[in-house]
Amino acid sequence: MTAESTARTARGRTWATAVAVLLAAATAIAVDVKIDFDKTFDFKSARTWAWNPDEPGAVRMARAQDDDPEAARRRAEPLIMAAVASEMERRGLQLATATPDLTVKYFLLLSTNMSAQTVGQFLPSTTEWALPPFARSTQSVKLMNRGSLVLDLSAKETIVWRGVADAKINVDADAAEREALIREAVRDLLRRVPSRS
Repeated sequence: MTAESTARTARGRTWATAVAVLLAAATAIAVDVKIDFDKTFDFKSARTWAWNPDEPGAVRMARAQDDDPEAARRRAEPLIMAAVASEMERRGLQLATATPDLTVKYFLLLSTNMSAQTVGQFLPSTTEWALPPFARSTQSVKLMNRGSLVLDLSAKETIVWRGVADAKINVDADAAEREALIREAVRDLLRRVPSRS
C-alpha cells in the first residue's frame, strides 16, 4: 500500500466518521421538557402508584378535519403505559394493588404548526423614496407536526406534579421512531420527579 493510498483511506474514514456523527445529531430526538410540582408535597413518602381509575389518559388532536383521536389513542396508549411503568419501577415505585400513593394520568396533544418567511420580511416596507424594493413572495414554508405528552401525578385527587414533553414529529417517521420518541419523552419527564432519597 502506497503512502498516497493510505492517506486517501484515512481521509475516507475521517469523512465517513464525520458524516455518521452529523446524521446521528440530525436524527437525535429533541424533546423540550417543562415541569411544575407542589413544593409542600412529600415525595419521599410515596411508595406506590397506579393509573387513574376513571381513564389512564386521553388523546386530543387538532391537525385535520378527519383526525381520529380514538385510533391514535389505541396506537399510543400501550406505548405510554409501558414506558411509564418501566420508569416508575426504575424510580423505586411499585404498582399498587390497593390505594396508591400517586395516581398517574397522561394527555397526548397532537397538532400541526406552520411558519413561513417571505423575501424582504425583515426589511422596511418601503425605501426612502417610498417604493418597495421588490414584490413580497414566500421564500420558505415549514409545516411540522408537534406532539405534547403531559403526565400528571396526583395524590388524593390533587395534582402534585405535572410534566410536559414537547417535540416535533416527523411526518415520515415510522413506528419505531415514534415509539422511541414516546420512551424518550417519558424518561425525560419522570427523571425530573423529586427524588425519594
